[in-house]
Amino acid sequence: MDDNKVIRQLIRVNLELEGIEVVTAADGAECLEVVHQVRPDLVTLDVVMPRLDGLRTAARLRADPRTRDLPLAIVSACTQHEVESGLEAGVDAFLAKPFEPGELVRVVRRLIQGRVLEAEDTGPTSPAGHAGG
Repeated sequence: MDDNKVIRQLIRVNLELEGIEVVTAADGAECLEVVHQVRPDLVTLDVVMPRLDGLRTAARLRADPRTRDLPLAIVSACTQHEVESGLEAGVDAFLAKPFEPGELVRVVRRLIQGRVLEAEDTGPTSPAGHAGG
């Protein structure tokens, strides 16, 4: 089975067990499409993805006024250079693979709660999105 698929499924299961709705995308290009349809509270990205990598996806999300403030987390085996590039692109958090499920949940909850605190409308929580592996 495709490693990226396994990681996406692992992320989905761990977040859904916590009552967080998850929508997945196979790569950065699909992620951009899904984000505009679903309007998630948070996006997790892998650095290495086909078509459009995680850092370029993050930069595009930050450049778009509709997604400029969307919390972004990188879930990847990152090098120091990738972490620095991610921070420049506006990524909010990094989670190194392999990750502990509890750590994933903590990072996602912290970013979603931070967004809810900043938002004027504190309506129901919308889904988190994940792209890549």
